Amino acid sequence: MASGLSSPDLYPMSGGDGPNSYFQNSVRQKSIVEATKEMINEAIRDKLALNSPSNAFNIADFGCSVGPNTFIAVQNIIEAVELKYHGNHQNHQSLEFQVFFNDHTNNDFNTLFKNLHHNRSCKFFAAGVPGTFHGRLFPKSSLHFGHSSFALQWLSETLTEVLDTKSPAWNKGSIHCTGFHTEVAEAYSSQFKNDMETFLNARAQELVKGGLLVIIMPALQDGVLLSQSSIGMTYDLLGSCLQNMAKSGIISEEKVEAFNLRIYISPAKDLEALLQRNGFFSVEKIDRITSNMNITTLTAQFLTSQLRAITEELIKGHFGSEIVDAVFELFNIKLSENWFSIIDTKNQKFMDLFIILRRNFSD
Repeated sequence: MASGLSSPDLYPMSGGDGPNSYFQNSVRQKSIVEATKEMINEAIRDKLALNSPSNAFNIADFGCSVGPNTFIAVQNIIEAVELKYHGNHQNHQSLEFQVFFNDHTNNDFNTLFKNLHHNRSCKFFAAGVPGTFHGRLFPKSSLHFGHSSFALQWLSETLTEVLDTKSPAWNKGSIHCTGFHTEVAEAYSSQFKNDMETFLNARAQELVKGGLLVIIMPALQDGVLLSQSSIGMTYDLLGSCLQNMAKSGIISEEKVEAFNLRIYISPAKDLEALLQRNGFFSVEKIDRITSNMNITTLTAQFLTSQLRAITEELIKGHFGSEIVDAVFELFNIKLSENWFSIIDTKNQKFMDLFIILRRNFSD
């Protein structure tokens, strides 16, 4: 692992429930999860292929963070399962739900369960499962339903080659995979493919035959490079803030060059091909999600807070906590100056996908 690059196990989303927390600043993700309610209903009604569930129905949310979005997803799943088995089984009232909330070992599970206790509107047994989902977390054939929302675009490992000044994949001048440099894009893409295969293979061991795995994640429109999309422009803007601070002597240029976000947004066609190649699941549906969030009503400060909740711990871990306020104050200024080019719907060029995978009955 390259020195100075933050580890995902050490730096999760911003914890707590204060003004800079992920709990308070994941509104866009919440709107997407809420928009999938009917999709979840249809998936469970038409695709969940369990002859007769036992009294316990086990659900896992992989990459749960601190809430509240995981609670919305879980409630949607439970309501759909109850609706399905209400008509099919006379003993549906005896069905009990066990929900496993999974995230990195340093995720703020205290905030998660504090808010679960206050806000839970449906009854289920809850347990936290700390650890990486790029590997086994549960016994074989123990889960009926798996869910993961906005987590799988995060890579599991440090890409040492993008930090190596002697490597063709050195990502000089950028903090993410812009898509403009072939060697850098290939390094990110290769790691993403490995991570997805590892994730799917682990879930294949844990899910019962006929069980469902739902994935919500962003993808690029075909032929679009990440820096040509609004989300890529946002990362570029954050990188320019760090570079400006380095030129001012606030942080070192070496520190900036050693900082790369472990995020990879796959082209939609590549993601679909990867899913189709996996032999343990059938791809039941890949659909674009349309949320009711009106991006034209957003403000630069709102989007700055959203980005801060996602990246603050990474920046603290790499550069130190003393620069965080200055970074995002500068980012807010730059975002305001470039607002119309970034918020323009013609520049979105990415989509949020709803993916349904069903565990095959034969391996």
